[in-house]
Amino acid sequence: MAAHSIKTVQKIPVSLEKAWAFFSNPANLQAITPDNMEFKVISRHQGDTMYAGQIIEYKVKPFLNIPIYWMTEITQVKNAEYFIDEQRFGPYRLWHHQHHFKSIEGGVEMTDIVHYKNPLGIFGKLANVLFVKKQLQGIFNYRFTKVEELFGKWPGNEKPYVEVH
Repeated sequence: MAAHSIKTVQKIPVSLEKAWAFFSNPANLQAITPDNMEFKVISRHQGDTMYAGQIIEYKVKPFLNIPIYWMTEITQVKNAEYFIDEQRFGPYRLWHHQHHFKSIEGGVEMTDIVHYKNPLGIFGKLANVLFVKKQLQGIFNYRFTKVEELFGKWPGNEKPYVEVH
């Protein structure tokens, strides 16, 4: 079974330095995650900025208000350009999330690319069709709106670009 993927692209009217400072700080992830997921960073030693080898632990309630422990590792970082997190323990069989930042005229273009697989074979595939894909798309739509609230709207951006496969 092939992995599923999500790609989002958002232009933000801030400097690359300001965008990187916000998105590379694990403490800010909660601010761009829907409240109903009750997302909380529970790591004690994650630091204020991303670095390769960093472990970040979370509690999240993605489905039926059931709390789930999730641990990711930041596997790669190129300062002010990209970082990658991969699930070590959590709800997915595979979770590989790339965060890319590129300076453009008037701000930053931020691209997220996620590859994921659900557990449980055919049941995981069915869950993806019924709710996982929609939930992930909703999370990235929420993030788009929160980022606009935090940093301002890009002229002409009316809705998020979210590509789901």
